[in-house]
Amino acid sequence: MWSYAFRRVLVTIPTLLAVITVCYFLLHFTPGGPFDSERKVSDVMLKILNEKYLLDRPLYEQYFHYLGNLLRGDLGASFRYEDWTVNQLVAKALPVSLTIGGIAMVISLTLGIGLGMIAALRQNSFVDYLVMLLGSIGKAFPSFIVGPVLVLVFAIWLKWLPAGGWNDFSPKYMILPVCLLVLINVSEIARVMRGSLIEVLSSNFIRTARAKGLPMRTVVLRHALKPALLPVVSLAGPIAIAVMTEAIVTESVFSLPGLGKLIVNGAGNRDYTLVLGLVVLITFVAVLFNLIVDLLYALLDPKIRYR
Repeated sequence: MWSYAFRRVLVTIPTLLAVITVCYFLLHFTPGGPFDSERKVSDVMLKILNEKYLLDRPLYEQYFHYLGNLLRGDLGASFRYEDWTVNQLVAKALPVSLTIGGIAMVISLTLGIGLGMIAALRQNSFVDYLVMLLGSIGKAFPSFIVGPVLVLVFAIWLKWLPAGGWNDFSPKYMILPVCLLVLINVSEIARVMRGSLIEVLSSNFIRTARAKGLPMRTVVLRHALKPALLPVVSLAGPIAIAVMTEAIVTESVFSLPGLGKLIVNGAGNRDYTLVLGLVVLITFVAVLFNLIVDLLYALLDPKIRYR
């Protein structure tokens, strides 16, 4: 299995290179530049800035210079955040996004698996329909609608929670962003878990276990849960990646200083190095999560072996 993991890590190198190359040239071919603003920069100052950031060189030279810095772990200097490197900006914003996304992911998986098990064990009952209804509400509405509604209800009307901000990892500032991400993701996990558990419970080995007189709780937890979790594990990778992309909306709605806000600001300001650095980070995390999902498959299902 470890040789398989090593090969998968090697495969990420051309994947990252392809993503970086496409994004690099797309950003540079987009109309406008990092120093275009309402207040026009003088020609002398523009020349100095272009020389400082190597923008006066041919595009291929800029590209290979960027790749060389990237191999050393240097994501470059930000064009619009003066005296800040992209590494520093990412190091400051990443803990915010990881905290919100990580907490939301754990709660979503816990609630989704629990609701899916309840619905499967009470199939076609009132409880089943109620759980699926409640679980589907969050998926029926986009995040840019649910977020402001949460702010309106809990921050403005009830005044229970702050409408936005961060305040250095204060728990009350995390509740609404986490709730938004949980509402978006829990319904999909619950539906997949419900369908998977229903299918596993109809298998021959489960009928054999029940025929031996084992209580339903033992049958579900000891025999049915592991194979039923396989589709959920495969779904966990895309959901974790989706949490990062949804951070663009979530952090904009709640004014969080995370990666999502950096992506929006970087794209709007044509900050090439900042956008590319975030693309590299998100691509690496996406590949890493997919690798973790593949390895978890082998742990959950003894029939799966990577050679």
